[in-house]
Amino acid sequence: MSQPQNELKKVLGAGFGIAVMVGGTIGVGILRTPGTIAGMLDNYWLILACWAFGGVYVLLGAGSFAEMAVMLPRAGGPYNYVKRAFGEYAGFLSGWFDYILNAIAPAYFCIVIGEYLALLFPALTGNETIMALSFLVIFFLYHLSGVKSGSIAQQVTSVLKVLFFAVLIVSCFVVKADREAFQQTATLFEGGILIGFLKSIQLVMGAYNGWWSNSFFAEEDENPAKNIPKSLFTGGLLVMAIYVILNVAFMYVLPVGEMANAPLVASDVSRVVFGESGAAFVTVISIVSLVSILNAYMMIPPRILFGLSRDGFFIPQGTAINKGGTPVVALVLSGVLSFVLIIVGSFQQLFSLASFMSVVVMALSFAAHIRLRKTEPNLPRPYKAWGYPWTTIVVLIITVGLFIGFAIGDPYNLILVIALGVLSYPAFMAMVKNKKS
Repeated sequence: MSQPQNELKKVLGAGFGIAVMVGGTIGVGILRTPGTIAGMLDNYWLILACWAFGGVYVLLGAGSFAEMAVMLPRAGGPYNYVKRAFGEYAGFLSGWFDYILNAIAPAYFCIVIGEYLALLFPALTGNETIMALSFLVIFFLYHLSGVKSGSIAQQVTSVLKVLFFAVLIVSCFVVKADREAFQQTATLFEGGILIGFLKSIQLVMGAYNGWWSNSFFAEEDENPAKNIPKSLFTGGLLVMAIYVILNVAFMYVLPVGEMANAPLVASDVSRVVFGESGAAFVTVISIVSLVSILNAYMMIPPRILFGLSRDGFFIPQGTAINKGGTPVVALVLSGVLSFVLIIVGSFQQLFSLASFMSVVVMALSFAAHIRLRKTEPNLPRPYKAWGYPWTTIVVLIITVGLFIGFAIGDPYNLILVIALGVLSYPAFMAMVKNKKS
């Protein structure tokens, strides 16, 4: 291990930015949620509208994040913008919320990989936890070798992911389908079309979650002013296209009514397209998707912890970087946390809590964009968000609306978020006192 230092290597480019956005966003959510959404809406055009809405939200928000990331190209992403706009405590709260929601992700993804491997190879049933821990250790050791290794793995796995989804989409359109799938069905969600649409939007936004991933790596980008806006918009368009076209493909094969409430629509569609081997094909797609997103989330938490440590909001050793450019202490600590969480195994509550936290971080980030335009108009901005201020205001309103929706639907996690917010202040004061001493 090298001596602690504060400089990350500038070795990343637009290819990595696109790959980490695609790889860090597209997961098994797109394979699982279409059935639930079809059950709530039961309407071809409304279903597509939901997925298109999520894509438009990402493209609107991408402008804000592109501007802030190239204006403040520092490790940790949103934490830096909120801190600059609203002060140290707001930055501390945002940074630690962001770290927690990203740090639990590798454990969750490893657990699901273990479960899918057991489905693909029944002889492995009963060893899911061991497989999950093995994947975590393998990726941990791999990322110790340096940021370049992580970049290569991200680009390769993201390309494989896109290819697998492309094969599934093309195969759906080749098969002879029921054309009535394109017709609007008679009944809609019993609780009202508006409620069904809003609940569907929440699921869709969960599938798009992670679209801002490349902002965490701005400090390591060779040319952030050029590469970050390019990768955010290119990646956003690519993810939106895959999500919308994949839903069209699903509904080309199965009528909306048959999709409704199916736990894994992709598996049902693949059985029609590929026969009984279709389920295995979807499992392979799921594993590839998870490996790609796992690689991204092995890289993100250490960058956030590195940024917090550099500003005195964690231990000084958190800024240690090895020869390969990896924040090594931050990676070790994040890996240990994921290892423990895999063993504990009860992740549903933590994952729901992370969804709440992500909405808080997003709302603070968009608000920071507006405030920084007013308070520091002369800051160098190599890229400016298109349509400002309306685009930023729109995504901020949507984000606040999502938080309200989450709060109404899940008051337990709302209480946890409030409790964590309250507890964060004495922790912040202790860190400030430690910095002064």
